[in-house]
Amino acid sequence: MLWACLHFSTLPLSAVFGELAASSQPCALYEGPRQRPLIFQANAAALAQGAKPGLTVAAARALCAKLDLRRREPDAERHGLQLLATWAYHYSAQVSLAEPDSLYLEVGASLTLFKGWPQLCSRLQQELQLLGYAGHRLGVAPVAAAARVLALNHDRIALRRLPMMLQALDPIPLHSCGLPATAAAQLQGMGFRRLGELWRLPRQELARRIGPENLLWLDQLRGIAAEMLPLYQPPDSFGRRIELDGLIESWQALLFPLRRLVRELGLFLQVRDSGVQTFELRLEHEDHATTRVPVNLSSVQREADALYEFCRGRLERVAIPAPVSAIALVAAGLAPFRPGHRDLFEPARCQGLDWPDLTERLRSRLGDEALRGLACVADHRPERAWRFTAVDTATTKPAATRSPSATKSTAKTRNTQDSKPVWPGAKRSSAETHAAAARLRSAQVPNAARPLWLLARPIPLRQPLAQILAGPERIETGWWDGDDARRDYYIVRCANGQRAWAYLPAGEDSGWMLHGWFA
Repeated sequence: MLWACLHFSTLPLSAVFGELAASSQPCALYEGPRQRPLIFQANAAALAQGAKPGLTVAAARALCAKLDLRRREPDAERHGLQLLATWAYHYSAQVSLAEPDSLYLEVGASLTLFKGWPQLCSRLQQELQLLGYAGHRLGVAPVAAAARVLALNHDRIALRRLPMMLQALDPIPLHSCGLPATAAAQLQGMGFRRLGELWRLPRQELARRIGPENLLWLDQLRGIAAEMLPLYQPPDSFGRRIELDGLIESWQALLFPLRRLVRELGLFLQVRDSGVQTFELRLEHEDHATTRVPVNLSSVQREADALYEFCRGRLERVAIPAPVSAIALVAAGLAPFRPGHRDLFEPARCQGLDWPDLTERLRSRLGDEALRGLACVADHRPERAWRFTAVDTATTKPAATRSPSATKSTAKTRNTQDSKPVWPGAKRSSAETHAAAARLRSAQVPNAARPLWLLARPIPLRQPLAQILAGPERIETGWWDGDDARRDYYIVRCANGQRAWAYLPAGEDSGWMLHGWFA
């Protein structure tokens, strides 16, 4: 096995300031009693101006007038380390937390997949820089404890064999070998300075001087004693809360912490190979109940950029009742993510959106009720054969060109060979009208064809008819609900060349009613 240790010395800064920790803006954390808080950690810009750890807050402000001071947040540090452990699942199934600021991952089984350690190391560093954790140290060794000690003393060191590891551990000073400060000070008082000097001592004498627990630690460094590392398991749900520095009254100022929350959610979903369809934004107030902003998507998503746009659209429409003191994002239920299939030779689109993405964008900007879908209803009456529905995964696909009214009729039509034109103005009986229509139906027009444009309700047909193309198609239903319909539908061509869908009352030869137009 080959263990890599990632040591994040600036984890407290990154957990509170995020990307600002590596910027030119002076930033520092303080802790201690309210009466006399002390600087705990500062970034490079603050250190250059004299704001060093151990100074009082008043002295640090006197040295650096533009210093951004915030209180240390241990909870945010633990969450940041867990987020890094979740990210490490990209590269290893064996990840362990070394609190408060380190992380172990077994990389021996991943070297073949990533084409060797140099390529894997480069990829780790690039992704950590994108995550905002550029200030880290890295050590690799066959023993996890030795990898951490090497990372603290020799950055970017990788030793794959045990003899080389022991040779590198020999000159490590005692104060940075992982022993407790009291044990290290006691050994230094006896004249010992380096790890190699301890390993040449008799074990019984060494155990009597530093205790069996510290001797076990030294044995683990050398690989003599087995290590028991608790493996980290990503949780089944995502929850992240950011406490704001001040009270925020506008939604625009919430976009920066919102982007950070959504980015962490996207990373969590990628590692879990899952997606999210329902989650919630929570805006906390000091003197008001928490404002909850539910985000319900019509399809499973996991891309951070898309999730951010959906959250932003809903946040724009929220009336914030009171200044916001904290913002949280909670995703309790994770759904399996199935990426959409693409054509190998799919043409490139400049700025187009897929239909589900466009649907979600419109819903987030206009509201859930502003976008509706169509669904078929089991009714033969065309005006009742469809209804509006809420947009979901079944309705976020482009509808076919066929109208929702394309249902089966209750009567069959007869086919004939004759295609002689019929002129509706001619005088003939009702039986002759229906018989002629059956004979003159065109073979190219299917009997079940429905118009692209279906009128909301039938209206009298005012245009003169030139030809009957198909029909009749009997629809006779609705006797049970008081809206009885007995109609004979025809596909006709008007005098201006338009094709219409019209009907006559059953058994009648006059009173044409228009119900739709064909394209």
